[in-house]
Amino acid sequence: MQITFQQVEYRYSFNTPFEKLALQDINLSIPTGQFLAVIGHTGSGKSTLLQHLNGLLKPTEGLVQVGEHEIKAKEKAKNLKPVRQKVGIVFQFPEHQLFEETVLKDICYGPMNFGVPEDEAIQRAKELIVKVGLSEDVLQKSPFDLSGGQMRRVAIAGVLAMNPEIIVLDEPTAGLDPRGQREIMDMFYALHKEKGLTTILVTHSMEDAAHYAEEIVIMQKGRLKRKGTPEEIFSQTDELFEMGLDVPDVVRFQYRFEKETGKKLPKTCLTIDELASAIRAIQVGGEGL
Repeated sequence: MQITFQQVEYRYSFNTPFEKLALQDINLSIPTGQFLAVIGHTGSGKSTLLQHLNGLLKPTEGLVQVGEHEIKAKEKAKNLKPVRQKVGIVFQFPEHQLFEETVLKDICYGPMNFGVPEDEAIQRAKELIVKVGLSEDVLQKSPFDLSGGQMRRVAIAGVLAMNPEIIVLDEPTAGLDPRGQREIMDMFYALHKEKGLTTILVTHSMEDAAHYAEEIVIMQKGRLKRKGTPEEIFSQTDELFEMGLDVPDVVRFQYRFEKETGKKLPKTCLTIDELASAIRAIQVGGEGL
């Protein structure tokens, strides 16, 4: 499903003394099947942007279009149920949303609430629990008897059980160790490819943005500051540093290498292999990778 933001503005506590501008002049198109990363400081508007995707927030100005469904400012939102069924949001610490007595019931709750027959919901739960890296034995356990990492996987399975066409990830690896972070992100990327999902990732990890995303959006003070491929975004290293944002380790190494040697590499490298090849090429007098 394609997503479009047209001249979107959002103000918290609109028309009250506590009114606060959170989004301003957002124009953004996300094609069907794209993996987009959204980066920026805390308070830059990233999470506010995401909450417009399934009608949790409604623009105070402008239009959000998700597939054929429109959410317009100053118009009463029509039936949002189809949108919320197609847009799955994995918030930070999704395990805090678990509440049923068994893992099976928790995963089945969402699809059954949208009219999926119980036997089909159970079948989805059995398939998804394996996809998120757990065994079927877990289904009969209480989610509160599991480890934190296992609980997060159960919560993710519950979102995926809705069969979303768009998956929105708001810092999905927060609080996990490096191995857990990589496992979760690899899982999301595999699902993105397998199901042709449109995936939107909000992250503070520049490594994840560079490694998984096809395009990156930078949010700053409620505005869309820049959009481009990972190579385009991270080639503007000085600008990112001025904005107080970090860059992937490989990009940082390249930046220091070029500053100290005075030699410019032919492209911005996002992997160690690319960097090694680029350095080797200029050492032997080559012009490219």
